[in-house]
Amino acid sequence: MPKRILPLTDIQVKNAKPKAKEYKLADGGGLYLLITPSGGKLWRFKYRFGGVEKRLTFKTYPEVSLADARHRRDDARKLIANDVDPASILKALKEEKLVAETTFEKVAREWFSKNEPVWSESHCKTVKSRLERDVYPIIGARPIADITRGEVIALIRRVEARGVIETADRIKIYCGQIFRYALNLELITLNPVTDMRDVLSKREAGHHAAITDPKILAGLMRAIDDFDGSFIVKCALRIAPLVFVRPGELRHMEWSEIDFETAQWNIPAEKMKMKTAHLVPLCNQAIDVLKELHPLTGNGKFVFPNYRTGDRPMSEVALLAALRRMGYSKEEMTPHGFRATARTILDEVLQVRPDFIEHQLAHAVKDPNGRAYNRTAHLTERKKMMQLWADYLDSLKAGAKVIPFKEKAA
Repeated sequence: MPKRILPLTDIQVKNAKPKAKEYKLADGGGLYLLITPSGGKLWRFKYRFGGVEKRLTFKTYPEVSLADARHRRDDARKLIANDVDPASILKALKEEKLVAETTFEKVAREWFSKNEPVWSESHCKTVKSRLERDVYPIIGARPIADITRGEVIALIRRVEARGVIETADRIKIYCGQIFRYALNLELITLNPVTDMRDVLSKREAGHHAAITDPKILAGLMRAIDDFDGSFIVKCALRIAPLVFVRPGELRHMEWSEIDFETAQWNIPAEKMKMKTAHLVPLCNQAIDVLKELHPLTGNGKFVFPNYRTGDRPMSEVALLAALRRMGYSKEEMTPHGFRATARTILDEVLQVRPDFIEHQLAHAVKDPNGRAYNRTAHLTERKKMMQLWADYLDSLKAGAKVIPFKEKAA
């Protein structure tokens, strides 16, 4: 005859003290209270299903009272009587709750935090602001597993309707990467952004407007020399075509990174988009500009400080505004466009080796064995290329005969 178990009382449960080893206080019907050496009081329910002994956890006391624990035990016993394993029901409820709590915004912020260490500060700021402005208010609170392809299409077309196709395209890419991250975590079974190439309106190749016609470029170089705005902004404009780095990298240039003896600008990894240190050979013309500017900003941190405070770099819209002031629209030229200008003309007109150009642009360039070049690779050749480029720009300003583009092979 089985041993009769006396039900617990509230006083017994409340006054149960920890011992050197964990022990149990049985209540009957498979319910018991497990007291741990650290003083924890855990409700457990022991039962058999399909010939296998199993256990359920009913959380802790006093979060769950003795009466509540008994109700849970009784509910579980009813399921067993109807040939249903209570553990499977509990698991399904937990999964359902997890899906409901796993919103798009929650997954997106986790994806962002995983990538933040390898992205530049400016890129992080751009991605974060686009998601917070255009994505989270629309689908951020929705369970990521419930979001449909149609919802994502409607979202990016909503952005496109503002006339910013580039931003809409970027948001589509971000969403695709976030859904892929969720897919790898097994939070979803299908990436709804797969194959959306024809969703957005067609746009011209290249994300940033750039002047690639030498004749028009000559006019721009003369306009920069005639710029009558801030001297600091003018110096940044004069440097930009000579180094063709990203605008954010130029704005954050620091005097401590400039080596006048070797004529080099050493950009630390944390400032680069791909978190890899970059070396920019400085041509004679760039050195001259820096020496002109040094008496004005050389005692501070930044080469091109903000006009309000030297503790921050120049505003991200300063160069853009200067180009507009000189009469160049966003469809004609952007600060980022100096990179495309250099890449195109160095290749098509001056016929410099493409890998030298790509390496100087801080793009991913690999050697024949598939290994990434280090920042000093082809340094001698790149120094010559940068001086060649600066001298070519000077010749354009002086009105020299423009070298025609080389003909492409048929």
